Amino acid sequence: MSIAQEKLEQIRAQVRSHLDWRQSTELTAARKDALESTIRGHLKAQNAVIVAHYYTAPEIQALAEATGGCVSDSLEMARFGRDHNAETLIVAGVRFMGETAKILTPHKRVLMLTLEATCSLDEGCPIDEFSAFCDAHPDREVVVYANTSAAVKARADWVVTSSIALEVAEHLAAQDKPIIWAPDRHLGDYVQRESGADVLLWDGACIVHEEFKSRGIRDLKKVHPDAAVLVHPESPASVIEMADRVGSTTQIIRAACELPNKKFIVATDQGIFYKLQQAAPDKQFIVAPTAGKGATCRSCANCPWMAMNDLEAMAAVFDRDDNEIHVPPALADRAMQPLERMLAFAETLKP
Repeated sequence: MSIAQEKLEQIRAQVRSHLDWRQSTELTAARKDALESTIRGHLKAQNAVIVAHYYTAPEIQALAEATGGCVSDSLEMARFGRDHNAETLIVAGVRFMGETAKILTPHKRVLMLTLEATCSLDEGCPIDEFSAFCDAHPDREVVVYANTSAAVKARADWVVTSSIALEVAEHLAAQDKPIIWAPDRHLGDYVQRESGADVLLWDGACIVHEEFKSRGIRDLKKVHPDAAVLVHPESPASVIEMADRVGSTTQIIRAACELPNKKFIVATDQGIFYKLQQAAPDKQFIVAPTAGKGATCRSCANCPWMAMNDLEAMAAVFDRDDNEIHVPPALADRAMQPLERMLAFAETLKP
């Protein structure tokens, strides 16, 4: 078993304690209104804006939209935070997203709802082991997913999100450049198969997406034969093979609007359902089956760390002294280079 795989097994064991975040008492309408009022006041007083990921809770996404913030994938979150004139960015997501925001805007204050909100891909790719892996293959271009630490990004030649991963691999393959791909082995395998690139994979995985099962989707298709299957490429190959459309969160939302189907089986974090229903209110979305049900399920298509982003935590974000993102300047300078390369490359893909 690789070091990364051992780390992933540890994460699986630890994640059960995080699931309690999803089981908190539902807010009353009065309490919800009071929290939102407090948050709005803080945003105005602190010249702050909310930058939220699609996988956060619906009430977080709705508040971000209502207050002039951003709800998007990690690529657009990075762009938005960089370009917005707010002095403080409140990042509702997981820690690597906050680090990316700080690297791109070192002059801004970047706050998280909690620094405990991490990612199994980030945790499964420790910098010392990854750096040694890269050093053992010096002839390869190092491409890392956005779901990594600032230190891992600083070791890379390229940073990618799922929305441009395939295009970057095709770009490098056209130049006959062999690649190290980290940390998600499922995304890397998909990119390798689709692009034909020479890819050496790091052995990491997302605890949410690796739980989707082709057998479960096949059974669900028998119940909903007219449903199209939308799959995020962090999912296993057997699940991807069943997809009518494979893509990033933004691409999944676009597919739901473009495809004629009225029903969709969706293999990604169910936080995306808020935006899916907003974008296509006349369509039905069904969560793809995972490895278990109820208490036996590790994630149930819901990232436990994303679930740490709630209104209670948002209302207290300016009252804490342990939730600000700091990235050492020298490290940030090195990580900035592949991040800027990512953003510049993404601009070339725009129609």
